[in-house]
Amino acid sequence: MKQLIVSIMLVAVAFVAKAQQAEFKFKDGDTHDFGTLKEGPVAEYAFEFTNVGKEPLIIVDAKADCGCTTPEWPKPPIMPGKTGKIIVRYTTQGHVAPFNKHIYVKSNAKVPGDRERYDLQIKGVVVAAKDPEPAKHN
Repeated sequence: MKQLIVSIMLVAVAFVAKAQQAEFKFKDGDTHDFGTLKEGPVAEYAFEFTNVGKEPLIIVDAKADCGCTTPEWPKPPIMPGKTGKIIVRYTTQGHVAPFNKHIYVKSNAKVPGDRERYDLQIKGVVVAAKDPEPAKHN
């Protein structure tokens, strides 16, 4: 009987802890489509979010699925009700093609589907920059 009571208490504590987690709410969703980009400049997008949870949101790490994509995230905790940005930069130089990249955000936040990490996505198409017109000689 004592073991049953302890088990019930552990389940209740876990349920309350999960309900009071930090939680991301992204202003414009978790996917950004750059559309068509010219090769050359670095493309940048800021995923703006609010912590709609009950606890401070702590981002432990953010990693992209390739070296051409670099995430930058806030290091201090984001308090409940406060906002932050995860800035993602994509190197277009040398990447003429459609792209679909993922940024995996590890934090203490509740994640949809009870996954381990939050998955942000950027996509688009990089086209070759046109060569400048050759100089005309008279």
